[in-house]
Amino acid sequence: MKNNHMLKYLSNGIRYDGRKFTEYRDVSVEAGIIKNAHGSARVKIGKTEVIAGIKLEVGKPYPDRPDEGSMMINVELLPLSSPHFESGPPSEAAIELARVVDRGIRESESIDVKKLCIVPKEHVWIVVVDICTINADGNLFDAISLATLAAIKNARLPELDEDYNIDYKNFTDKELPLTMMPVEVTVIKVGQNLIVDPTAEEEECLSARLSVAVTDDGSLCALQKGGEGSLSPKEIEEMVDLAIEKSAMLRSKI
Repeated sequence: MKNNHMLKYLSNGIRYDGRKFTEYRDVSVEAGIIKNAHGSARVKIGKTEVIAGIKLEVGKPYPDRPDEGSMMINVELLPLSSPHFESGPPSEAAIELARVVDRGIRESESIDVKKLCIVPKEHVWIVVVDICTINADGNLFDAISLATLAAIKNARLPELDEDYNIDYKNFTDKELPLTMMPVEVTVIKVGQNLIVDPTAEEEECLSARLSVAVTDDGSLCALQKGGEGSLSPKEIEEMVDLAIEKSAMLRSKI
């Protein structure tokens, strides 16, 4: 019943909140909100709100990449943010969100991991990003991507002692080696309509979803398809074009 009602509205070019199909809700980014994190950010897209925090650790590099640091992204879907989320181990949705954002950053090589090397084969920086949802009203992919990038940009390396132990109370002025911003833009298909920045109600009615990671120069670095419905080559092309168009606006918020 809800799906039919949604389709009826969309067939007349109307969304429940009055937006155009290609229009985002208000987007805000606030950096440096967590005092004890090495970098942090809060992102709001409409009523959707997420927080990202970064802790930097010193560890051993992977044997096959002895002069490269690494990154880990964890997403926690807090039950307080949605009636659909439950306590316990990471859900499939949380794992997918983390992997999609992680893939965009890795595939674009937006972090120069060689500059995270402290001593080859011995010590490298490990960037640990933790994201939690405060309120989930749709489009978590874009919100989490934006929060991750803003937190990475905000991060500063802590000081190390002579034994490479981290001094968590003192920061340097050194930033993480972020070379570009691979922004995530998600487009969903409801009926025959393509929509950006879906609300939770719109996501419940989607047949397919495409999340597109776009670099600063408009190049694609990652794609993730979701939903049980199919997408035609023409629809994929339209979704990618929409993502490229909207990525500049989101990037400007960081």
